[in-house]
Amino acid sequence: MNYVKTEIKQGINLHNINTNKFKTNLFATFLATPLTRENVTKNALLAAVLRRGTKKIKSQDLISKKLEEMYGASFDCGIEKTGDNQVIKFYLETINENFLPEKEELDKKSIEILFDIVFNPLIENEQFNEDYVESEKKKLKQIIDGKIDNKRAYSFERCIEEMFKNEPYGLYKFGYIEDLDLITPKSLYKYYCELLQKCKIDIFLSGDFEGKNINEIIKNNCEINKLTERKPEYIVNMEKTEIQEVKKTKIIEEKMQVGQGNLVIGLSSNSQIENSKFIMSVYNAILGGGANSKLFQNVREKNSLAYTAGSTFKRQKNTIFIRCGIEISNYDKALETIKKQIEDMRNGKFTEEDIENSKKLIISSIKGISAEQDSEITYYYGQELSDTFTNIEEYVKKIEKVTKKELVEVARDMWINTIYFLRD
Repeated sequence: MNYVKTEIKQGINLHNINTNKFKTNLFATFLATPLTRENVTKNALLAAVLRRGTKKIKSQDLISKKLEEMYGASFDCGIEKTGDNQVIKFYLETINENFLPEKEELDKKSIEILFDIVFNPLIENEQFNEDYVESEKKKLKQIIDGKIDNKRAYSFERCIEEMFKNEPYGLYKFGYIEDLDLITPKSLYKYYCELLQKCKIDIFLSGDFEGKNINEIIKNNCEINKLTERKPEYIVNMEKTEIQEVKKTKIIEEKMQVGQGNLVIGLSSNSQIENSKFIMSVYNAILGGGANSKLFQNVREKNSLAYTAGSTFKRQKNTIFIRCGIEISNYDKALETIKKQIEDMRNGKFTEEDIENSKKLIISSIKGISAEQDSEITYYYGQELSDTFTNIEEYVKKIEKVTKKELVEVARDMWINTIYFLRD
């Protein structure tokens, strides 16, 4: 296996993915903290403010210039919702030193710039730069306001919000305008200092570092040395199902000026059988994971009830979301047809060929993980936040072992939690 994890300090881990497949090396730093209404907007704003400048490189333009001098290295950052955690992500990609015309310490420079951005921000009078904060607040406000523009994505977010109402996962990852207005450069810096004391920190390296002292470069970095050990505050994404009370299905209808209806259905599972996550992956693929799926074939192709029809499995929450773009007048018929597919799964009305095709689809996707550096990092980070570790080879084997009996057992523990419909 090409993956090795090392603890730098308590709560701070280094992950090496050794590969010679690429001409680039990718460095990433992730800060994970529990999702809360109090801090969700601060984290989203913080990600944007940190990229604006450091004590050593005081502006975004100067950072870009430095990266350009490093053979066109690139930097990016963002915010993600992973289970009940909010994760601030920072990436720096550069050419592998083996392909340089002459020897340079490009890896060391990359690590120094990445850590400088994350751990050594530009501070003035015990606060973030006021212009940077105000500028990023305006941009974040536009993102939050603009979420309604993409009706398909908006409907998905609204279904999650209703399904997980008053729970962390129901929060919008970019936060809320009413909270944004209360954040000042001083309060944001105070929060940043608190976050660095207690968040879970994971550093990933992907590339060919053969014969290089890359681990020592990181461990000896001055910004890493400043960090203290911690008992990190984050939510473990449990690899088992929490039993939920099966309640009456929530039905949410929202009206807007739209030409097409957006139907999103959230399915919950109470399955307690071993390896249920892998079984649910296959269940999802049969139900709505591709062009051969029951939803695509029966809702879209045979009955022409939808422009789009498919489903997504959110592993961290043990939840499947069915998403359909439909003619508004087709709502009742589309819902009835979708429910029939769920019932057919429960009654074992699917073939061994359906199972094998779905397994091939999933395995092809799994094998593609290592074809992209950021995908491989994302995969192993997901394992890090879980209470179990499954490498890519083991993942394939667990999918291959799924049986029809197990699929039916999982299907019988599925129930419709929430139906959300955006209509005219």
